[in-house]
Amino acid sequence: MTAVHSRAVSAVTAASCMVHLWLVAGNHHGPWLGVVMLAMVGVCLPCAVHLWRGGREKALRQVMGCALAMTALHAVLLLGAPALSGSGAPGHSHAEAAAAPGAGFIGTGSLGSGAEGLLAVVVLEITTAFLAATLLARLRSVPRTAAVARP
Repeated sequence: MTAVHSRAVSAVTAASCMVHLWLVAGNHHGPWLGVVMLAMVGVCLPCAVHLWRGGREKALRQVMGCALAMTALHAVLLLGAPALSGSGAPGHSHAEAAAAPGAGFIGTGSLGSGAEGLLAVVVLEITTAFLAATLLARLRSVPRTAAVARP
């Protein structure tokens, strides 16, 4: 069951990385946020691969920490921090997309308003952190087997 849990953490982490790569590739944000998203992918994607292969505590702690940091960052963006906005205008560019008639998360109309899109990302990141934390707790609760002494 632990292998399934580990792969679930890996899949959610990889999905988050792919969404962020797609946003960078589409140039939906300013260069500063693009660099931050690429850095996040650079940190999280190797851990996702490691967890898929059955990695343990170090990768889980790193994924959990990054997910919580991204949750905080997205919450700040959702609340409209002007210093973090790619355009320098108050709020994040997703809020600007929501203001346009018929515009969606990134202007396609497919993912809802900017606030809804950011809330969805916050939920995804909280879910990632929760899955990583519960797997870490599960691994710590399993008693470690003693080394077998040679005769």
